[in-house]
Order: sequence, then C-alpha cells, then structure tokens
Amino acid sequence: MDWLSKFPQMDETSLRDLKKAIDEGFRAFTRAYGGGIEAFFAPLQQFLIWAERLMTQTPWPIVMIVIGAIIWFASRSIPILVGCLVTLLLIGYFGMWEDTMKTVSMILVCTALSIVVGIPIGILMARSNRVQSIINPVLDVMQTMPSFVYLIPVVMLLGIGKVPGLIAVVIYAIPPMIRLTNLGIRLVDRDILEAADAFGSSGWQKLKNVQLPLALPTIMAGINQTIMMALAMVVIASMIGVQGLGQPVLKAISNQYFTLGIFNGLAIVGIAIIFDRVSQAFGARLQKHREIAHG
Repeated sequence: MDWLSKFPQMDETSLRDLKKAIDEGFRAFTRAYGGGIEAFFAPLQQFLIWAERLMTQTPWPIVMIVIGAIIWFASRSIPILVGCLVTLLLIGYFGMWEDTMKTVSMILVCTALSIVVGIPIGILMARSNRVQSIINPVLDVMQTMPSFVYLIPVVMLLGIGKVPGLIAVVIYAIPPMIRLTNLGIRLVDRDILEAADAFGSSGWQKLKNVQLPLALPTIMAGINQTIMMALAMVVIASMIGVQGLGQPVLKAISNQYFTLGIFNGLAIVGIAIIFDRVSQAFGARLQKHREIAHG
C-alpha cells in the first residue's frame, strides 16, 4: 500500500476550511433567500393541506364510494375493485384510516407533481441527445444518493413540515418518471414516425398523437415506479414532520412496538398494491383504446 502515500491528498486543515466555507455559504444563502423560497412554495402547501383535509374530513363511506368509482373507471375489473375495497375496509377496521388518508393525499400530490415536472423533462431528453447526456448523470446521483441526505438541504431551507417532506419525496421519486418517459418516446418505431411525417404532421401533432400514445405503457410503468418510491420515502419523510402511516412506523422502530410497526407497514403495502393494480389496469385500457382508435 506504499503507493497510497504518493497519491496527492488535501491536508486536514485545508479540507476542514473548505467544509466550513461551504457550510457557512449555505447558511448565508438560507438566511438571505429562505423566506423567498418558502413563499414560493406557499401555494403548494395550501394545496397539500386542502387535499389532506378533503381525504380526512370526508365521511369514510363517501370516500369509499368515490374511490370505488375511480377504481372501476380505471380498471373495469371486479376482482381489482373488490380487492381494493376490502383492503381499505381492513385498514379502517384496524384503526389506521386517518393516517392512511393522510398518506394517500401526500402520494397523490407527489405523483401529480412528479408527472407535471417529469414528463416534460423526459420529452426534452427524448428530443435531444445533448439534454439526455446532461440530465442522465443528475438522475444517477438522485437515484444512488441515500434518501436521508435529501432531508438535509430541504430542512435547512424550509424547516420541518409538510412541504419540505413533499419536496424530498418528489426529488427521491421523480427519476423513474423522467427516465421511462424518455425511454418510451425513444422506443417508438421509426417507420411510424416517418409515416406521420409523410402525412404532414407537425412536431406537436406527432408528439401528441403518435409518440405519447405509443409510449403510454412505458410512461405508466414510470408512474408506478414513482408511486412505489414515494411510498418507500413516507417513513423517512415522517422524520421531518410528514404525517401519515410513516409516523407510527417510526414510533414503532423507536420504541420496539412490533404490532404497531407490522400493521402500519402492511397498510403501506396495501396502499402500494392498490395504486399499482389500478394504474396498471388503467394504462392497459388506455393502450387498448388507442390501438382500436388507430386500427
């Protein structure tokens, strides 16, 4: 290992000074712009609070009816409908309804935000190899960085609460949405694109009528992955004040409450299965209708 001694290294004092300078710079940035950043995200906080109140304060039979209608519209499958409703009834029976509704509202907002941000970025990547070469390393870092690390800058900028947790969850969960949108559009058959060009389609028409419909199964897979990663982040986000099923799990870990952790963990799994089955069925139905329309 003598070769290690020849490797140039930064001395300890210089490294400590560099870390101190970076930390002080970030604190100065937080003091100067933290208020403005917080005000920027205020509408998002209001929307999240509204969604949470809607899910928790609406009587559970009405919530069940609405969810059942959405599941039926998305899947048109009686087994999926029955399985999802039974899962929700069991969650309510074991006293986890309110926490589950808080988690569902958080996941819905996170998923909607990931779709709104992720799909346009994926489209840009699909249209430009240069943009793809720039964004891919960023996505690699986002997917490999430990999830706890996301909490540090978010908490320093915005403190403890719902919005910091939401932003951390979105940052953690959005890479599959971007990657699979890019992949789905790039996998569209070139012959089909050439046929669209031959019919005089503009770039927007080709994207809207050809590329996105044909990429839909891959995009729906991206939505699935985003939902699963957001649910995986729920427990970690509970450390900075995100309410829902994650907080009882965190409490169970801290106090060794085995049944509390198992029951709430199973509730998270149940919600994940519901989102997965319904979104998969909806994507399959959309694709089938597109094929019939274009066939």
